[in-house]
Amino acid sequence: MTLWIVRHATPLIASGVCYGALDVAADAQHSLQAAHALAQTLPLQCSVSVSPLQRSMQLAHALLDLRPDLIPQTDSRLREMDFGTWEGVAWDAIPLAAIQAWIDDFGEHRFGGVESANQVLARVAAPWDAAWQHPDKPQVWITHAGVARAVRLLSQGFRSVSSASHWPQHAPGYGEWWRIDFLTPMRDSA
Repeated sequence: MTLWIVRHATPLIASGVCYGALDVAADAQHSLQAAHALAQTLPLQCSVSVSPLQRSMQLAHALLDLRPDLIPQTDSRLREMDFGTWEGVAWDAIPLAAIQAWIDDFGEHRFGGVESANQVLARVAAPWDAAWQHPDKPQVWITHAGVARAVRLLSQGFRSVSSASHWPQHAPGYGEWWRIDFLTPMRDSA
């Protein structure tokens, strides 16, 4: 079984702004470039699941224009972490006490009041577990950095985290992807 974890193209939002669940568009040209690269990489008859946020949907639709066999299905479990009251706020404007509270209880603290890291991990675990039920069909998830990081943890057998140091720092770049072969280690691509 092969799973591609694809990150949306560059979002149209100022650098340094917290925008997890904020529904912002992506750069159209970058979405098209990413779709071209992905269209040349993916085999026929992949199952495509996509986050409902428009930056991911843009890439899915650009890919569909190039590869009509890759019909996307929206899956809300693939959306980015919801940072609640901190959505749309510059990271350097968020009180240090709020960030410290998150660091101190990283797995369970709901930064911004909505979702904890462990809730995101559990949400992503559901489609991850479902993917294992269809080992004969390659799958593509068009999603976000937080989901990719959760997938990295799941691929290593983790179902929860207790410390920020356990949460992976690395994620695919904008418009790039990871390919996971379920019988071999994860590797970066694009």
